[in-house]
Amino acid sequence: MPPAPRSRRSYDQYCAAARALDAVGDRWTLLIVRELLVGPRRYTDLHADLPGVSTDVLASRLKDMEREGLTTRRRLPPPSAAYVYELTGRGRELLPVLRALATWGTPALQERSPTDAVRAHWFALPLLRALAGVGAEGVLEVRLDEGEFHVRIEGAAGESYGDGPAPAEPDARIVMDAETCVAVSGGVLTVGDGVRAGRIDLTGEGVLAKALRAS
Repeated sequence: MPPAPRSRRSYDQYCAAARALDAVGDRWTLLIVRELLVGPRRYTDLHADLPGVSTDVLASRLKDMEREGLTTRRRLPPPSAAYVYELTGRGRELLPVLRALATWGTPALQERSPTDAVRAHWFALPLLRALAGVGAEGVLEVRLDEGEFHVRIEGAAGESYGDGPAPAEPDARIVMDAETCVAVSGGVLTVGDGVRAGRIDLTGEGVLAKALRAS
């Protein structure tokens, strides 16, 4: 098979890191991946959850990502008939990359500017990393003042997350504020310590809930 077409902007270096940045190094690209890791999204949904991106730049990045084999675009069945964007398998492989970046960037969340936009599901990536060693699998629903999201902890099989409440009854639910979520994500506080300190409300009686209480 002929090689895939190169990005219009390339470092022209025979290096794995450079080739990766050819595909995802442009401004906004990895944040679009962050949004699509939630699941298929309409263009209007993406634009709403990427405050600051222009419509031209968003459209351009989506075209570039489709060309690079990171995303696909498909029409939903009637009665919706809207188009949605979703990640390909190669695009979903960027989850651990974004999770590592979010973990590295968590210390920078100590101060929040009044002009900072925020969405609840943006906290999912660093939280996934923090919960990876909890010793139990399952679906955790998280409620913040800013909204709800859910994470699926699956051990060696990988993890995933979604915006809003869990699609089915979760194995555990936690309620906390954003500051506490940052502390848990950064390893400063465990869920169990947060519960005992009254900073986290945890409900559930299954294996995951018990493991979180014991953490």
